[in-house]
This record gives sequence, C-alpha cells and structure tokens, in this order.
Amino acid sequence: MLGLIFEIACICAGILLAITTLDRLDGKSNFFNKVAEKLTPFSAIIGIVTMILGILFLLKFHCILFSLTGIACGLLLLPQRLSKIPGIGDFLFKLSNSIQPYKVFVGDIALVLGVLGLFNLNPFC
Repeated sequence: MLGLIFEIACICAGILLAITTLDRLDGKSNFFNKVAEKLTPFSAIIGIVTMILGILFLLKFHCILFSLTGIACGLLLLPQRLSKIPGIGDFLFKLSNSIQPYKVFVGDIALVLGVLGLFNLNPFC
C-alpha cells in the first residue's frame, strides 16, 4: 500500500518538477500543463509524502535509487518549508538549492520510476 502511494506521489512530483520537458512532448494539447496546474496547490503535500516515504524506503536496500529520487523530489518541492525545521533547516535549504539545477532531471526520473512501479516493472524496487 505504501509502495503504491509512493509511486503515485513520485509521478505527481515528476510532473511538477519536469513540466518544462513534458510541455515540449505534448505539443499543443497542453495536457501536462493542465495536470500540473491541478497539482500545484498540493505540491507541499506531494513533497512531504515523497520525502517521508523516500526515507522509509531507504530501509529496503534494493529500493535505494527510488527512495533517493523521492527524497530529492521532496527537497525540491519544499525548500521554504524545510528552512523552518529547527537545527537542520538551513542545511536542508542549502541542499535543496544545490540540487535545484537538476530539478527537471530528478522529475523525469521520478516520473519514469513511478510509472514503472505502477506496472511492477521498476527495476529499482
């Protein structure tokens, strides 16, 4: 059950993070822009879910790439909220800013791994 939630959250995070690439793929239909527009109000929830479940999935050694992708999605979707965490907030904010140039790449990976996971074809989990 948690795996399915994690896969769906990664798909949603992937769409939000990789919208620039996805927009070029769908042409004039603007399908991905419409989906991203609907998901944008929930980006904080999606970021929290991907980060927490990514941390939980670190316990499964064979899921390490999938879990690190989820954690990266959470970091990229929650930079301002992470800075408010006492003690480690500044570190998480700096980490989020340092991986910001790779957000489209992380989004693409999250989207692909999430879709593969839905069909039980994810080789990393």
